Amino acid sequence: MPTLTMYQVDAFADRIFQGNPAAVLILEDWLPEAVMQAIANENNLAETAFARPNGKRWDLRWFTPIHEAEFCGHATLATAHVLAEAYRVQGDMAFATRVGEIRAARRQEAYQLDLPGLFTRACRG
Repeated sequence: MPTLTMYQVDAFADRIFQGNPAAVLILEDWLPEAVMQAIANENNLAETAFARPNGKRWDLRWFTPIHEAEFCGHATLATAHVLAEAYRVQGDMAFATRVGEIRAARRQEAYQLDLPGLFTRACRG
């Protein structure tokens, strides 16, 4: 197995040990699903995010300790932060996910998510 770098990011916080923690791994290509699930189980965080480059955007998947999740907002923010800070990705980021494209933008020291329409409709009623 290749050597992997994992980041733990506290989303919704401006200091360590606050907010909502998520693990993030940036991959060259997907690991076997059982391996990603085992990593998430070992982390024992609410979510572990796995991202890989796909042209001008990123594929993104989230795993809880027991299953693959359909969506996770705080782990998406954590992934955007890792890409911006550790990988020096500039500008808006687009993530291809099971629920559709999610866009993330860094705005000074904060991030903004543009969620697929199904989430905005669900929130309105």
